[in-house]
Amino acid sequence: MAGAIASRMSFSSLKRKQPKTFTVRIVTMDAEMEFNCEVLDHDVSKEEPVTFHFLAKFYPENAEEELVQEITQHLFFLQVKKQILDEKIYCPPEASVLLASYAVQAKYGDYDPSVHKRGFLAQEELLPKRVINLYQMTPEMWEERITAWYAEHRGRARDEAEMEYLKIAQDLEMYGVNYFAIRNKKGTELLLGVDALGLHIYDPENRLTPKISFPWNEIRNISYSDKEFTIKPLDKKIDVFKFNSSKLRVNKLILQLCIGNHDLFMRRRKADSLEVQQMKAQAREEKARKQMERQRLAREKQMREEAERTRDELERRLLQMKEEATMANEALMRSEETADLLAEKAQITEEEAKLLAQKAAEAEQEMQRIKATAIRTEEEKRLMEQKVLEAEVLALKMAEESERRAKEADQLKQDLQEAREAERRAKQKLLEIATKPTYPPMNPIPAPLPPDIPSFNLIGDSLSFDFKDTDMKRLSMEIEKEKVEYLEKSKHLQEQLNELKTEIEALKLKERETALDILHNENSDRGGTSSKHNTIKKLTLQSAKSRVAFFEEL
Repeated sequence: MAGAIASRMSFSSLKRKQPKTFTVRIVTMDAEMEFNCEVLDHDVSKEEPVTFHFLAKFYPENAEEELVQEITQHLFFLQVKKQILDEKIYCPPEASVLLASYAVQAKYGDYDPSVHKRGFLAQEELLPKRVINLYQMTPEMWEERITAWYAEHRGRARDEAEMEYLKIAQDLEMYGVNYFAIRNKKGTELLLGVDALGLHIYDPENRLTPKISFPWNEIRNISYSDKEFTIKPLDKKIDVFKFNSSKLRVNKLILQLCIGNHDLFMRRRKADSLEVQQMKAQAREEKARKQMERQRLAREKQMREEAERTRDELERRLLQMKEEATMANEALMRSEETADLLAEKAQITEEEAKLLAQKAAEAEQEMQRIKATAIRTEEEKRLMEQKVLEAEVLALKMAEESERRAKEADQLKQDLQEAREAERRAKQKLLEIATKPTYPPMNPIPAPLPPDIPSFNLIGDSLSFDFKDTDMKRLSMEIEKEKVEYLEKSKHLQEQLNELKTEIEALKLKERETALDILHNENSDRGGTSSKHNTIKKLTLQSAKSRVAFFEEL
C-alpha cells in the first residue's frame, strides 16, 4: 500500500527555543523514502508531551489485494476502525454491529462461552456514540447482538478477521475520501472529495452521495495558481475545470493528494513491478504456511479433544463398573448375613423340637405309670381318669406343637438352602465383573498426521519448511473455493444486516437522527446502490463535458 503507516511517537520535552528534528522513513510497495522534518515547522500544540499520529495518506482500492504485509494490514485496520468510531467515516448502525463483531474476533480469538461471559465487552469501545445514542438499548443489549455475530466467526485468525472488517469498511461511502471546502465560478459553496478513484463534488449538506465525479483516467493535468485550482481533462476539446479554495496551503495539500492518488490509480492498472511481485509471492507463501500451520493445529486440537472425550468415557465406565462391583459386594454380604441368621434360627428350632419331643415322651411315660397304678376308691379312680384325660390332651397338644416345630425347622432349612444359592449367584456375578476384559490406556497415542501435511524439522534454534507444488495447487483451489463461498456469504450477510435493522428499528429515537442518518435512509428507501464504487461508476458514465457544465451551473 502506498503511504506511510507507523505507530505513535511522543516527545516529552519540546520547547520553542530549541527546535527539534526527527527523521521519517516511509516504506511503500515500490520504494523507500527518507526525509528530515523540523517539528516546529508544523502547527503543533505547545503542551507537553506532544503526540504524533502517522497515518495512511492514500487508501487502497482493494484492501485484500494491495495490503501485502500483515503488519501493514493490522495498522491500517486500526486506522480505519478509529475513523469509524470517531465518526469520520459514516457507518450505518447494523453495519457497525457487524464490524464490531469482527473487531472482537480479531482481539479475543474464537468465542468461548466459559471464558467470554456476560459483560466481557463492557469496557470495550466498539460502536460509534452516534449509534449508541440513536437507540433505546442498554449496553447489555448491544453486547448480546455483537456476541451473536461474534460466535459465527469461529475459526478466523486475527488477520482474516481484520481483512473482513476492511472489506466491509471499504464499501462505506465516506471511506478514503478527503473533503475540502471549495467554490465554483458562481461562488457556490461546495465540497471537493479526493479519493483513490478520482475527484467528486458534494453538496456541503450531503457527504455521502456526490453530485458529479471525475475519474483519474479522464484527467490530463492538475495545477493551481494562488487560490485557483485548475484541472485539465484528457480530452482537449473540453474546457478546463476550475474552482477556488480558501487558503493557498489547502491547494498544496489538494495537489499532493491528486498527484499521489492519480499515480497509484494508474500504477494499479499496470503489471506489478518485480519487487511487488516478490512481496506478493512471499506473502502468498507466508499465508500458505500459516494456513497449513492452522490446519495442523486444528487437527491436533481435534485429536486432543477426541482423546479427552475417550478418556472421560473410559473413566465414566470404570466408575460405573466400580459402583456395580460395590453393589454386588454389598448384596453378597447381606446374603451371607441372612444365611447365618437362618442357620442359627434353624438350629434353635431343632433344639426346641427335640426338647418338646422329650417332654412328650416323659408325658407318655407318666400316663402309662398313672394307668398302671391301681386306685381302689371311686374318687381316686375319677381323679385318675381326669388326670389321664388331661395328660392325653397335654400329650396331644405337645405332639401338635412338636409337629409344628418340625415343619418350621424344615422351612428354615429350605430358606437356608435358598440363601446359600443366592450367595453362590452373587459370588458368580462378582467373578464375572472381575474377569471382564480391560480397557485401553486412558491416554491413547495420537494417530500420526496424514502424509499430505508438511513436516517441520526443528534443529537447535532453526526452523526449516519446504513447500510442494501440490500444496500450492491445493491452496489455489481453496482460494477459488473461498471466492465462491464469499459470494454466498455476502448474500447471507445482507440478509442478516436487514434482519438486525428491522429488529432494532422499533427502538430507534427519530429525534436523535443526524443529517447523515437521514440521507442514508433516504438513499436506502430509493433503492440506493450497495457500495460506493457502484455509485461513482454510475456518475462517471456521464460525459466529461456534461459534468463540467453541471459543476459550473451549481
